[in-house]
Amino acid sequence: MNLSHTIKSFQELSIDELYDLLRLRAEVFIVEQNCPYLDLDNKDQKCDHLLVYDSQRLVGYCRLLPAGVSFDEISIGRVISAPSHRGTGVGKIVMELGIRYCKELFGAGPIRIGAQVYAKPFYEALGFVEEGEEYLEDDIPHVEMVRP
Repeated sequence: MNLSHTIKSFQELSIDELYDLLRLRAEVFIVEQNCPYLDLDNKDQKCDHLLVYDSQRLVGYCRLLPAGVSFDEISIGRVISAPSHRGTGVGKIVMELGIRYCKELFGAGPIRIGAQVYAKPFYEALGFVEEGEEYLEDDIPHVEMVRP
């Protein structure tokens, strides 16, 4: 793998970058997970977007949300790795970079996520702790997790 990454505000994204990240989100969150939901939630414009590439192909992504957009705390959302790159460590790289950039962009503080329940062990390995009860979001079990 030849990985590189970039972090951009919504306004800095090129049309091609925006298309690629929306296509990847639709491919996994809507088509693969068979979950029709409105991905465009009016939060993207308030976020910074982390894009991870293998050569020129987008293979990982997440959005970084300042406190007050999704939760009272800073947040990371829409964490995704391309199906072609699962099991290669791209997801871990996306999250490690996401945590680092949250601190750089928004300062030190807890980071809260809404995690799909099946991914709890992945997030626990990155220092997140389950907080609260499981809930359904778009018919998929989720749980809030916090990294102090």
